[in-house]
Amino acid sequence: MLTIRRDLVEAMVAHARRDHPDEACGVIAGADDGTDRPERFIPMLNAARSPTFYEFDSADLLKLYREMGANDEVPVVIYHSHTATEAYPSRTDVAYASEPFAHYVLVSTRDPEAHELRSYRIVDGVITEEPVEVVESYEFTHPGQDDPPQE
Repeated sequence: MLTIRRDLVEAMVAHARRDHPDEACGVIAGADDGTDRPERFIPMLNAARSPTFYEFDSADLLKLYREMGANDEVPVVIYHSHTATEAYPSRTDVAYASEPFAHYVLVSTRDPEAHELRSYRIVDGVITEEPVEVVESYEFTHPGQDDPPQE
């Protein structure tokens, strides 16, 4: 399951609306500590500038991965938008999915009044949809180290 803060969802949707009718794309990085919490929103330029296809600019992507490595971060969410279809991975999306631990989030902007947001794991060409929990804050959302102390 993807647990993600509301402000990050709003940022993805705003980016998708801003770039419409072209597909928008980007990454939300998080600490490489196994928490699986997206934290740092990084909108990217769709180098393809296409309403039906997205592509990260290779130089921008290299810079991003170097920056994430220096910050001990990983790509927790890789997102892009679909401008005229549902939020479901295309064959091209599946072929380009190379991060087995990432959540692949799709935002559909085909309806100008509403958006559709769905998340998937894509591993070895297999698409598995997962639930999305939108939270105001990560504090106390998972059992364990963030739980309030017991009295």
